[in-house]
Amino acid sequence: MKVVFLDRDGVINKYPGDRRYVTSLKKFRFLPRAKEAIALLSGAGFKVFVVSNQAGVGKGIYSQKTLDAITVKMLMDINEAGGRIDQVYYCTHRKEAGCLCRKPKPGLLKQAAREFKVNLKKAYFVGDTIRDVLTAQAVGAKSILILSGKEKLSNQKNWEAKPDFVFKGLLEAAKFLI
Repeated sequence: MKVVFLDRDGVINKYPGDRRYVTSLKKFRFLPRAKEAIALLSGAGFKVFVVSNQAGVGKGIYSQKTLDAITVKMLMDINEAGGRIDQVYYCTHRKEAGCLCRKPKPGLLKQAAREFKVNLKKAYFVGDTIRDVLTAQAVGAKSILILSGKEKLSNQKNWEAKPDFVFKGLLEAAKFLI
């Protein structure tokens, strides 16, 4: 089974900025060609999962109901574009909660592996932060850093982990995977 995990903010939708959140449907904006990339991946037989920290819920900045509405709309728009997300996993805990699901901890990846019989060592994780790279490395998955969100290539000397692959955006990563 071919599996790819995608971070959400900065990979699928526009990165809201450091310490900022996508707090409404209006603020959720797909990155250019992200829906096309997901359609390519699911069309090529990949199981596609979204794994994202959404601590704004735990902090009371936006509600679980708002997060659910954003997710429903995201999935509808991706389906309309010919793509498919098999499951969405969110950690809504605050950093201080010490949970096992907040990236870079791999709890959500392990949950997906259990629920869908995924071999994480054969999976890919696409993210826009070094935290996503660390999450992939924690389970032996291949890490793909894309430069459409938080991380910049100019910061490479400060990276605490080296991604397996780096691409400009999700479409380039999807074409590589296919």
